[in-house]
Amino acid sequence: MPARPVRTALSAVACCALVAPVAQAAPPGAGSAAPPEQAEAVGYGGAVSSVDPDATRAGVEVLRRGGNATDAAVAVAAALGVTEPYSAGVGGGGYFVHYDADSGKVSTVDGRERAPGSVDEDLFLQDGAPIPEDEAITSGLGTGVPGTPATWQRALDNWGSAGLDEVLRPATKLAENGFAVDETFREQTADNEERFRDFPATRELFLPGGRLPEVGQVLRNPDLAETYRQLGDDVAEFYRGDIGRDVAAAVNRPPVDPAADREVRPGRMAEQDVRGYEVTEPEPTRSGYRGLDVYGMPPTSSGGIAVGEALNVLERTDPAVQDDAQYLHRFLEASKLAFADRDRYVGDPESTDVPTQQLLDDRFAASRECLIRDDAVLPAPVAPGEPHDPGGCPGGTAQRPAGDEGPNTTHLTVADRSGDVVSYTLTIEQTGGNGIVVPGRGFLLNNELTDFDFEATGEGDPNLPGPGKRPRSSMSPVILLRDGEPVLAAGSPGGATIITTVLQVLTGRVDRGMPLVDAIAAPRASQRNTAETEAEPAFRDSGPARELAALGHRFTDGGEIGAATALERLPDGRWLAAAEPERRGGGAAAVVLPAP
Repeated sequence: MPARPVRTALSAVACCALVAPVAQAAPPGAGSAAPPEQAEAVGYGGAVSSVDPDATRAGVEVLRRGGNATDAAVAVAAALGVTEPYSAGVGGGGYFVHYDADSGKVSTVDGRERAPGSVDEDLFLQDGAPIPEDEAITSGLGTGVPGTPATWQRALDNWGSAGLDEVLRPATKLAENGFAVDETFREQTADNEERFRDFPATRELFLPGGRLPEVGQVLRNPDLAETYRQLGDDVAEFYRGDIGRDVAAAVNRPPVDPAADREVRPGRMAEQDVRGYEVTEPEPTRSGYRGLDVYGMPPTSSGGIAVGEALNVLERTDPAVQDDAQYLHRFLEASKLAFADRDRYVGDPESTDVPTQQLLDDRFAASRECLIRDDAVLPAPVAPGEPHDPGGCPGGTAQRPAGDEGPNTTHLTVADRSGDVVSYTLTIEQTGGNGIVVPGRGFLLNNELTDFDFEATGEGDPNLPGPGKRPRSSMSPVILLRDGEPVLAAGSPGGATIITTVLQVLTGRVDRGMPLVDAIAAPRASQRNTAETEAEPAFRDSGPARELAALGHRFTDGGEIGAATALERLPDGRWLAAAEPERRGGGAAAVVLPAP
């Protein structure tokens, strides 16, 4: 596999430190051929961080054979389609953010799913009222045209050094030979068992022999292996061949067991909707934060705008004079304001005029930050700001917050020996998507159209369904540069909590000086312009949380929030890969050449 020449400036010269250097120890298992499941790894030659050790192993294998960051990122994503099929796969979509070391340019690929051309604003309404959410989730009605295969091909065309057939080989082999079921996979299967049993192809794949898989059991997916081989021959097979026809058929005529009691609403996906799918390549969002350039995903994602706006608000305070409670108070209030503006203004830019630059302007941040008080909480929901006229410190009438997105997604971060970096978040929306495995193809379909607002509010409504429209997302892959060189890349799963998770990881590392893996592991809270803030138990039980309660913050159980992965370039030129230590069973970080 050919690779581009190594850039001497990055391989031999240390880039700038993010904050004070963090002492690192040699990773466990250094020198082993297969990277172990570990939360942190340090070394040279490139790095990979994902939620799964098999997927991380696939990426490192590609890097060791001379592949670049894009090659490895696609290999990791394909492997996650095998081992994390309830989070992502070729039946879904996502956002690919790429830093090119030769040019210093950050670029994106928007592979968000699209609604069929026959969809209108009443997609999820019946007799003028929204249908039950579970009937939208487990249905063909909530399924958009998948964008992941097209994303892989476009990314490789733009920046890869190998063909899709080559980078899919590790995942194809993994699907054929199988992977060992872990506790998280078994729990997620159990949570979906009732609906999985109602679809014969889903039941056969994920409930082998009609039973929940046991921890340690090997699960194989030969149908997905064959799908990957066909995609490797020609990705057009997915959109203009038999695979695409099978996708449309499963959406429009959901293959539910005739003996099941479940009524599954059919979708409206014509074969021409699948044939006509195209990714886009919008300019990334860009904002500054304490000397760093923060690049993120623009609409259809709301992540780049919301993370950037919140950082702009937080930059107007000095973290050096804040204790933990003061920092967290500002973090939660900035998140609240960013979500108010995101809900009001962000939608598909092909259908909605999104004021991206105005929302990321410092003048607008000033008009929002001035609302925050150090001694009290802003009553929620707060009203959106006025990005086109941000003067003063306006209040306003509160609007109803938008609904949440499905919680299960996955994120991966990759860097190569030349200094290229990829931050890639991909999803099928709900845990298990819409529950429908395409018969004979080995992958689940998404229920991404449920990210649309189900009904109009009369307050702008940028995120209503429409023909060919893409639903708003909270996925927030980011890459941070200093003087044009990469210093940090990060992202997370978690639905609407992705924005607050990424924001908390970034501020934990940049403002609080936490080691990256500790910033990922820290107890989390997610404020999304609601009266109560979702928080993990460890956050709610902390001393700062008690101080926050005295200011008026109210916390509710948010369960497990996010499972971030990230990379950092250390001052001496080594890569530090960091993953979640415990959430979702822990992630897997690895480098090509481990070093102390």
